[in-house]
Amino acid sequence: MNAQTHILEVRDMEVSYGGGIKVVWGISFQVAEKEVLSIIGSNGAGKTTTIKAITGLMPPLSGDVRFNGTPITGKSSSEIVDMGMVHIPEGRQLFAQMSVTENLLMGAYPKRFRSRQKENFEAVLTLFPRLKGRLNQKAGSMSGGEQQMVAIGRALMARPSLLIIDEMSMGLAPVLVKELFNVVRTINEQGVAILLVEQNVKGALEIAHSAVVMENGRITLKGSALEMLDNDHVKKAFLGL
Repeated sequence: MNAQTHILEVRDMEVSYGGGIKVVWGISFQVAEKEVLSIIGSNGAGKTTTIKAITGLMPPLSGDVRFNGTPITGKSSSEIVDMGMVHIPEGRQLFAQMSVTENLLMGAYPKRFRSRQKENFEAVLTLFPRLKGRLNQKAGSMSGGEQQMVAIGRALMARPSLLIIDEMSMGLAPVLVKELFNVVRTINEQGVAILLVEQNVKGALEIAHSAVVMENGRITLKGSALEMLDNDHVKKAFLGL
């Protein structure tokens, strides 16, 4: 991993909701190529709002966001996906009445990847073999863990160079959480950079290279994942130690 080459750069970004209520205060961080960066923090810290502002779901109040060196502030979510950044939202947001196959194919809409749709589909099933027997099943009838597999698979159909995952483990059984973290590690080993927003701090730090801590809309700590695991404040506030 070349720490000097950043796939994502966020500089002095501020975000507010309607009525001028500022929820993110001048944050800056970078994700290097082929890196896993975890954003950790409690509920209400501003993590999901940060992701929405990066991915074009809401406009930042100020600051600069660059993807592969190109400014993306003001671009639509679809334009950002076409550039190679794909967001897996909190709650998965699958099409519940559509089949697994149909949900996966929805991720292949960027034009440049339609010719590789079959290849990408097979790659997803290799990563998630349990989906092979569920391709005609409605996504809404699956377990939470299986739905999360579909959500990750749908994102991978667009062949992202940066994958942003928001609260992947929420509400899932520990055995499935461990399996999904292992999948994220595998995706990263295949060359995909990952920005991981996660309340399961221990699990996130165990697969991350580096991390930032968000508290009350501000970044209060930055460092390697190992440093964060050994940090007294992180231990007390997020690991229950």
